[in-house]
Amino acid sequence: MKAKDLIPHIRNINTFKRYGKVTKVVGLMIESHGPESSIGDVCLIHVSGRTGKIRTVMAEVVGFQGRKLILMPYSNLMEVAPGSLVESTNKPLKIHVGNELIGKVVDPLGVPMDGSLVPQGMPSVPIERNPPPPLTRPSISSKLEVGIRVIDSLLTVGHGQRLGIFAGSGVGKSTLLGMIARNIHADVNVIALIGERGREVKEFIERDLGPEGLKKSIIVAATSDQPALMRIRGAFTATAIAEYFRDKGCNVTLLMDSVTRVAMSQREIGLAVGEPPTTKGYTPSVFALLPRLMERTGTSEKGSITAFYTVLVDGDDLNEPVADTVRGILDGHVVLDRAMAQKGHYPAINVLNSISRLMNHLVTPEHKKAAEKIRNVLGTYMNNEDLINIGAYKKGSSAEIDEAIQYYPAIMKFLQQETNERISSEECIRSLIHLVETGEFK
Repeated sequence: MKAKDLIPHIRNINTFKRYGKVTKVVGLMIESHGPESSIGDVCLIHVSGRTGKIRTVMAEVVGFQGRKLILMPYSNLMEVAPGSLVESTNKPLKIHVGNELIGKVVDPLGVPMDGSLVPQGMPSVPIERNPPPPLTRPSISSKLEVGIRVIDSLLTVGHGQRLGIFAGSGVGKSTLLGMIARNIHADVNVIALIGERGREVKEFIERDLGPEGLKKSIIVAATSDQPALMRIRGAFTATAIAEYFRDKGCNVTLLMDSVTRVAMSQREIGLAVGEPPTTKGYTPSVFALLPRLMERTGTSEKGSITAFYTVLVDGDDLNEPVADTVRGILDGHVVLDRAMAQKGHYPAINVLNSISRLMNHLVTPEHKKAAEKIRNVLGTYMNNEDLINIGAYKKGSSAEIDEAIQYYPAIMKFLQQETNERISSEECIRSLIHLVETGEFK
């Protein structure tokens, strides 16, 4: 770079630093007198440890109390004391992104968790961005092969669609995400593990994802022991990484487990800064955060992000506030059924409670007709299951119920799949049509 090219950069350099001091710490909240900062700016708290060694705690401005700043930390608050020096960077959080991250596990700040250094030469991107303008988003017109029979046949997904996976704990969300990551046709997978137990991160990588899935994936992990702000930033960092590759023209898959823990983290922060608890204790900022996060995915003029968000429903209640809000934002939902999982039916997807809002625009009339037939037969059987099981139904009383009894075993076999089994979309559709025509599945 020539000397004359450096002049604009030199003029934009901030030649002085702004400092303040910690005045109070209450729970998650740090109160600081100064420095001059804006919402979202990163500040550095310089802490003098008991050994005399100075360490730095990163924090973010989340609010104001009069003339004082309210900060939330990215790490623990050990040794932060009244009078600790607070330095403003006057910049929001940015991360370095590039192809070098593929195959790595990083924290919400974009730092590899295996102890290696951040690869050099990668561009930095802000983790907060506006969604693409609505009128510039191309329509979703091509279907995406997921490699899972029940999804490809009855809940067909398109490039750039956003789906929620709704389930209680222990019903198979992580296993299903691992199957999607291994089988889906995408250039890059970005997987956000938010609020997971520490042991589950490695287990997910080794058991559910496997080497085949990891070699085309970037994993962003924010475990449950980390501060609430780090868990939220994990979700935004994963979304920013997915946006970077979408802007490169890639078809990206974003898998986030779970958006419920993102909402719970925002509730922690909202309560700490004084927001009133509203629906079931969730603060208003939670319901503002969810669309801001999830609207960033989808199609753009350059590429697409197909997103799968898991939603942990308390007590299997699909109408709890976060689940209800997420269902209204996304382009479809997949519901995992605990009763099916307890019977050993995997993936435990309840087809009748699940929907892909774009399926009718993506499939052929023959495929659509066959899928509707399977749903009708399943619905008829489920509505009369108790009568059938106790022997109260007499064969010949209803042609529809007789047909449902005949088809039901083959349909349930069709809907099951081994976790390491991959099935092409064409094979799924052929099997679906054959099942409808003959009542058999091999």
